[in-house]
Amino acid sequence: MHDVAALLLELGAVVLGVSLLGLVAHRIGISPVPLMLVAGVGLGSGGLVDITHAEPFIGPAAEIGVLLLLLMLGLEFTAEELAQSLARHGRSGLADFALNAGAGFLIGLAIGMPLPACLALAGITWVSSSGIVARLLADLGRLGNRETPAVLSILVIEDIAMAIFLPVLIAVLTGAEWWQALGAVALAVGAVTTILFASRRASVPLGRLLSHPSDEQVLLRLLGITLLVAGLTQLLGASAAVGAFLVGIAVPPSLAVRARSILGPLRDLFAAIFFFSFGLPIVPAELLPVLPAALLLAVVTTTTKLGTGWLAAARDGVQRRGRLRAGAALVPRGEFSIVIAALAVGAGYPEVGALAACYVLLTAIGGPLLARWIVPSPRAALA
Repeated sequence: MHDVAALLLELGAVVLGVSLLGLVAHRIGISPVPLMLVAGVGLGSGGLVDITHAEPFIGPAAEIGVLLLLLMLGLEFTAEELAQSLARHGRSGLADFALNAGAGFLIGLAIGMPLPACLALAGITWVSSSGIVARLLADLGRLGNRETPAVLSILVIEDIAMAIFLPVLIAVLTGAEWWQALGAVALAVGAVTTILFASRRASVPLGRLLSHPSDEQVLLRLLGITLLVAGLTQLLGASAAVGAFLVGIAVPPSLAVRARSILGPLRDLFAAIFFFSFGLPIVPAELLPVLPAALLLAVVTTTTKLGTGWLAAARDGVQRRGRLRAGAALVPRGEFSIVIAALAVGAGYPEVGALAACYVLLTAIGGPLLARWIVPSPRAALA
């Protein structure tokens, strides 16, 4: 009974605290994401207060928050729009890899890291945070902007590319045989290809399943399908976020508006927990020694992400202001960067862990602020 009471008290305090942060962010005209990240650091490992009893709930809730963010993002677009945008942005994806992974790898070499750690750092600086970017686009009222399809294409290409990068990285970190990495890559690519193909064919049956007069039934069915597809995608070696995004893509446009209305409050709750939980594992005392290197990484790769967004939006014929918005939206790094850092630390490269944590925190906080102020948007609707 005592544990249950402690769980409820901590969780209630977290939810009310997040609510207050959202109100403060609204008053000062920024996204609430940076404030939630800082609060997580302050209340996590080594912070002012350690949230211990609520963590067993916060962890899975945060995972659901990412899936709901990507599901809602997918509801804004159709399979045809995604296919056309991905086909158009293959070169943008290559430029993204060259600019951002290349910068991380070269800086790793410059500060004296061994080659496997440099490869891990390349992945950490390469991939933007789908969860943070999805919330940011919604907060700033930019889901309908001309540059947004280019941003989404880069995110999807990065998540799909992780299916290739992660098995290769694991092989390098652990000294595994090349054929083991090749087999894992083939399995993950096959899974992503199958899911991409299935999402384009699932619109009609999914529409029939969701065409129910009860909002409760629509909520339960769509959420259940999203969790199943995301879990299957993760099990096959790709990103669960890609699976959730593709479920949203597969929902017919005639039902997407209703689905967004039903899922909106649930998304807001779990997404807030995700952003708060993001900072919990970060130990503040470990950040200071690596701050100079992390700042160097953040400054360089903020510039390279601005270049990525500029090039991608330019391929869609977007003007200068939209190109800057696209680049700024891509700056935050997040969940994949933390996963890559954990793999490197587990393989015997502890120097990657603290550097990655500090770097991710800098970009996850600085990115939303940059996106808000780089080109002021008259349509911003901060929540």
